[in-house]
Amino acid sequence: MRILVVGSGGREHALTWALAGSPQVSELWCAPGNPGIAELAPCIPIEVTNIKSLVSFALLNQIDLVVPGPEAALAAGLSDAMAAAGIACCGPSCAAAQLEASKSFTKQICDAAGVPTAKWQRFDDPAMAREYVHQHGAPLVVKADGLAAGKGVVVASSETEAVAAIDAMMQMRSFGKAGATILIEECLTGEEVSLFALCDGKTAIPFGVAKDHKRVGDGDVGLNTGGMGAYSPVPIFTEAHQDWAMEHIIRPTLAELAQRGIPYRGILYAGLMLTADGLKLIEFNARFGDPECQALVLRMESDLLPALRAACFGELSGLDFRWKDATSIAVVLAAKGYPEEPEEGSEIRGLRNIALPNVEIFHAATETDCQGRIYAAGGRVLTVGAIGDDIAAARSLAYTVVDALDFPGGFCRRDIGWRVL
Repeated sequence: MRILVVGSGGREHALTWALAGSPQVSELWCAPGNPGIAELAPCIPIEVTNIKSLVSFALLNQIDLVVPGPEAALAAGLSDAMAAAGIACCGPSCAAAQLEASKSFTKQICDAAGVPTAKWQRFDDPAMAREYVHQHGAPLVVKADGLAAGKGVVVASSETEAVAAIDAMMQMRSFGKAGATILIEECLTGEEVSLFALCDGKTAIPFGVAKDHKRVGDGDVGLNTGGMGAYSPVPIFTEAHQDWAMEHIIRPTLAELAQRGIPYRGILYAGLMLTADGLKLIEFNARFGDPECQALVLRMESDLLPALRAACFGELSGLDFRWKDATSIAVVLAAKGYPEEPEEGSEIRGLRNIALPNVEIFHAATETDCQGRIYAAGGRVLTVGAIGDDIAAARSLAYTVVDALDFPGGFCRRDIGWRVL
C-alpha cells in the first residue's frame, strides 16, 4: 500500500516509524515531516491545513491510505476532502472532530449519551463568567472552547486565578479565537489516564493506555504543556477499568454520534480521571496524543497498518491487535522557555551517536543546516523513547540516552513515571 502521513511532530515521527516497519507498505511519504522523519520517508513541503494540496498530492501519487496526525488537519476537513476524492483517511470527519475542536460540543454529546463528566457551563461573556466564579468559588477549571494546542486549560485553585484565566482567554485572547468562548467546570480530583480507542463508525476497540505528564516541572508543577512525557501501560488502570470505560464512555459516544449522522472513524483519545466516584471523562481528542503515541508504538506487537485500514472500512470487529508484555516510556526534550517563549536555534549534538537496542529518538521541532547539523526549532524538540521489562528499566534507559545528548538549549522533566516508582 502507498501511505501518506500528515504532520511534522514527534507523534508523526512515531507513526511513520511504525508504518515503515510494515511489510504491507510499498511506498511511504510524510507531509511536511521533519529531519527525523526524512530518514524514514520522503518529506513533502505541504502544510497540514493546506487540504487542497494534500489531496492533489494523494491523487497524483495514488495514495491508498492517509494517516493524519495533528488535530488542525482534521478540523480543517482533511478526512472529508480525501473521502470526496475517493481516498481512505484514518481520521474523523470535520463534524466528528468537533469532539476535540469544540469542548462545548463534547459536553453536549456526553450529556445526551449519559457519559459521566464534570459539571459545566459555557460562557461567551467574560463578565458573566467572572460572576459565575464568584458565585461558585474555587477550585474550578477554565477551558478555551476551541483548539489551543493542548494548553488551553487552567486549573484554578483560587477565584483570583480563575478570573485571571478568564481575562487572558476572553479579553487578551491568549489562545486567539479558541478562547472567545470558554467552559468553566467543576474540578475533578484523582489520577489522570489517557485511553485510546480505534473506531470504524460502529465498532470501537481499546487501542492502548498511557499516562501523560502535562505540567512543565518535576512533581507536576508549573504551566500546562502539550505533554512532557508518558509511559505505558498504567498499572493503576486495570482491565476492569478499561472495560468499564469502553462500555460507558467510548461506545455511548460513538452511538450518539452515529445517531446524529456523523459516524466517528479513527483514533478517539479519552482523557479520563479516576475519581473517588469512579471514572469520569475530562476531554476527548480526535487523534493520538503526543507524547503518548511515542510510548504506544514501542509496545505494538501487531502491524499498525491493517488496524488503521480496518478502521477506514468498517472491519474492526474481527481485528486481533496485540501488544508487547513490556513497559515503554517517552521523555520529551523541550527548548528552554517552553511553553511560554521557547528559545530556538540551539544545536543538538550526539544524536547520530545513539545506537542502543530498545531505544528510539523521535524528532518534533527540529531543523537541519546544509552541513547536516540539527537545531531546535520550536517548543517540544525531541522525544526519547525506551522500552524495558518494567518502568524502572525503561526509565533508566531513557534517561541514559537523554544524558548522552549535548543539547545546552534544552531541558526535560527528570521524573517521568514517578507515580509508579
